[in-house]
Amino acid sequence: MTNSQSEDANGKKIACGICGIILGALGIHKFILGYTTEGLVMLLVSLLTCGLGSPVMGIIGLIEGIMYLTKSDTEFYNTYMTSKKGWF
Repeated sequence: MTNSQSEDANGKKIACGICGIILGALGIHKFILGYTTEGLVMLLVSLLTCGLGSPVMGIIGLIEGIMYLTKSDTEFYNTYMTSKKGWF
């Protein structure tokens, strides 16, 4: 991993982690990573259930946010930016 990739991975890791913890039910962290389908699933489940699905999506976002922040930059880059692992 080059230095610019490391900086990009670190910036996205922090942004995704914080957004996952705070705005997890809306799937913002998925959109930041470029996972449009997964982000839309989270957003639509939260909105189309009139908020009833939001707690579940919020817990998923919280777990993913913590997972993002606890990974090293290299591990985050390899897992979410190279391999494109969409869920957990």
